[in-house]
Amino acid sequence: MNKRYGLVVFLSVLVLLAISVSPASASPGGVYHFGFKKSVGGSRPSINEEGFKGILEKHNAIFLGDTTKKELYLTFDNGYENGFTPKVLDVLKEKQVPAIFFVTGHYIKDQPELVKRMAAEGHLVGNHSWSHPDMSGISSVQIASELTKVKSGATQLTGQSQMEYLRPPRGIFSDRVLAVSKEQGYISVFWSVAYKDWDTKAQRGARYAYDSVMKQLHPGAVILLHTVSKDNAEALGQIIDAAHSQGFTFKRLDQLSVKSY
Repeated sequence: MNKRYGLVVFLSVLVLLAISVSPASASPGGVYHFGFKKSVGGSRPSINEEGFKGILEKHNAIFLGDTTKKELYLTFDNGYENGFTPKVLDVLKEKQVPAIFFVTGHYIKDQPELVKRMAAEGHLVGNHSWSHPDMSGISSVQIASELTKVKSGATQLTGQSQMEYLRPPRGIFSDRVLAVSKEQGYISVFWSVAYKDWDTKAQRGARYAYDSVMKQLHPGAVILLHTVSKDNAEALGQIIDAAHSQGFTFKRLDQLSVKSY
């Protein structure tokens, strides 16, 4: 798959991500689109009404960290590069804040130097699948292949053989998807803070990004951002500074020791 084709394929499914911060929905076959009740004023977000809480608990997936501690976890989805990841990495380095970047096969092939930089600067590299499919619609063997190819590609670039975190593409999952992923050695990672940031044609400015994230902050938050967003890149430093001023600390995802649901 060449760069142009890979980008077209990825862009063609990004619109489906709009459901990822809306209330969850399930098909008759038990396929879910992740959604949650957002935090307001520091309140605890909720998945109690979404129908899949038991599945996440069963498979030890991540939704929230310890809600008694003012800790935050930055997570970025990297399906393709739009020119803003270097700035994001610059800000994280300046502020000495860790993150995890969930990468696809396209990203590994197209941006090897950025993947190397992520690992070299102390960030985690996570699995976002090779071709960004709806994993509920492919076989268990295909799921395993999607994950193995990303891990192998990232290891070749970074020299790091360990990869234990997975973000299901498009936020679509089922009990089987999480079970197979767990069998492959992965913890599935969802989120408790997010906003519509992935549409590159609908960027609304750094202030909008800042406000969208800050109004949802809560203890134990797992923050989902997309690096294709110009707004995110421009607002990230301000978000970090404001979170620090409110007493929050940023932790790497492998420091998350308490999972809340």
